[in-house]
Amino acid sequence: MEFQAIVDRLRALEAPGIVSADEPRPANKAEKDPGRSGRPFLVIEPDKLVDFLRVCRDDERLAFEILIDLTASDPGADEPQLWILVELLSVRHRHRLALKALLPKENPTLPSATAVYRAAQWHERECMEMFGVTFEGHPDPRNILLPDDWVGHPLRKDYEFPTEYHGVSCE
Repeated sequence: MEFQAIVDRLRALEAPGIVSADEPRPANKAEKDPGRSGRPFLVIEPDKLVDFLRVCRDDERLAFEILIDLTASDPGADEPQLWILVELLSVRHRHRLALKALLPKENPTLPSATAVYRAAQWHERECMEMFGVTFEGHPDPRNILLPDDWVGHPLRKDYEFPTEYHGVSCE
C-alpha cells in the first residue's frame, strides 16, 4: 500500500491523533526542511500515539505487526521541541509507515507503547537515557547504556559533556 492509501485508510478508521501528513521534500535541496529525510511521514499528537499504534497494528488492511524503531531527535539546542520518531512495518502487506510526534524539551513525557509493541521496551529505554523522554507506564525504566548515576542526556544538542567521570577523564 502506498503512503497516501495508508493515510486514507487511517482517516477512514478515524485513527486518533493525526495532525498532518508530510509528503517527501522537493528535489531542490535549497527548499529542504531541517530534519527531512525525503520519506513521507505522519505527524501524530504525542498523547494519542499509543491509541494510534493500536489501530495501525490491529487493522487487517494495515497490519503493522512490527515496530522497527522508536527514537528521538533533537533538531537544535535552541529548538523548544524534541521529535519522537517511530517506524512501523507490515511484513504481510509489505509496506512501511513513518511517524513523528513533537514533545516539549522542558518535560518530554509520552505514554509507553510497550502494551502495543513489546519491542518498544528497549527503544524507549534508550530514548529515556539519551534524550530524557519519560515513558509513563514503562515496565522496566532502567538504564541500558549509561551508568545509573550519569547526569544529563548525551544526545541532546544542548548537552555539555563532563570533563571527568569518577576520576576518569572524558576528554
